[in-house]
Amino acid sequence: MPTYTTGGTPVSTGATLEADDVVDVLDDLLENARDGEYGFKACADEVDSAQLKQVFRDRAAACATAATELGRMIERFGGKVDDGGSVSGAMHRGWVHVKGSLGADSALSMLEECERGEDAAVARYRKALKEPLPADVRALVERQAEGAQRNHDQIKALRDQFRSTKG
Repeated sequence: MPTYTTGGTPVSTGATLEADDVVDVLDDLLENARDGEYGFKACADEVDSAQLKQVFRDRAAACATAATELGRMIERFGGKVDDGGSVSGAMHRGWVHVKGSLGADSALSMLEECERGEDAAVARYRKALKEPLPADVRALVERQAEGAQRNHDQIKALRDQFRSTKG
């Protein structure tokens, strides 16, 4: 049965991943949270709607909070916190800016891009939850997965709302 040390206190976790593997799972989610933060900020910069600017800023702040929580957990398991997001996240943000510079910065366009990002986030959390995580890590990942699903649902509902006003 693996034993992890948290703050100098041994914690027995049962049949779970080794510390390095836990860090790998958390690193993936941290990258995801940072991609979300940067992506929502990019969309807030590109959209004209004051309502959507606020939604995107709120979602960016929630992703930043998730990243901080994940970073703390990574450190607890002996990992080093990376500062950046992923290459695919950078490409996604670049696409948002290209759309904005080409005049395709409609609310609907930005919401569609955000929904794609949230689809990826939900999938990454689902993948993480298939792993035998220590109880405290699982609790964090489950809570954040629920938040990612709420983000997705909110963005999808807004996208549908903006789609119906276009049609």
